[in-house]
Amino acid sequence: MGYNVKPLDRLIEQFERLPGIGKKSAQRLAFYVLNMPEENAKQFARDIVDAKTNIRRCSVCCNLTDGETCSVCSDPSRDHSTICVVESPKDVFALERTREINAVYHVLHGVISPMDGITPDDLTIKQLLARIGTGEVKELIMATNPDAEGEVTSMYISKLTKPLGIKVTRLAYGIPVGGDLEFADEVTLMRAIDGRSEI
Repeated sequence: MGYNVKPLDRLIEQFERLPGIGKKSAQRLAFYVLNMPEENAKQFARDIVDAKTNIRRCSVCCNLTDGETCSVCSDPSRDHSTICVVESPKDVFALERTREINAVYHVLHGVISPMDGITPDDLTIKQLLARIGTGEVKELIMATNPDAEGEVTSMYISKLTKPLGIKVTRLAYGIPVGGDLEFADEVTLMRAIDGRSEI
C-alpha cells in the first residue's frame, strides 16, 4: 500500500482537471496551497465560490459580469453603434488590453463546429440579432479566431446581417511583428497581402 493522504489526493485531482495542468503541476499547486497561511487559503476558497456564484452573463453582450450589465455596456463613452463580435470572454480581455477598441462587444461563447455538434443555436447569435434589431448598430467587427470554425462563424453572421444594411468587417490577419516571412504559412501570407495598407 503506497503513501497517500486523501484530502491532498483530492486537491491534486481538482488541480489536474484545470486545462494545461498535468500531474506534476497539480502536485506543485496543491503543496503551494497547503503551505499558504490558513486565512489566505480560506480567502482563496471563498474567492472561487464567490466567482462561481456571482459572475453571470451580461444581459446585453453576454460577456461576464457581476451585475445586470457589464462595465463596457454601461459605459456611455463607448461607441454603441459598433459591436466587436468575439468567441469568448477571454477575447474581450485580450482586446481591452490593446486600448484600441472603443466599440462594445458581443460574446458568442463558442463557434459553429459541426464536428463537435455546435450549431448556431448553441451560440448567442439570436441575442446579437436582437441587438441589431434596435436600429442603433451600424457595424460589426468580426473578431473570431482565424481558424476554420472562426471563419465559418464569421461568414454565417455576415450573411445574416448584411441584408440588414449592417457593415461587417473582419480583423486583419498577417505576419506578426518580429516574424520572418520564411516561417509564415501560405494562408497567413495571403491574408497579409490582402490586408496590406498604404504607408
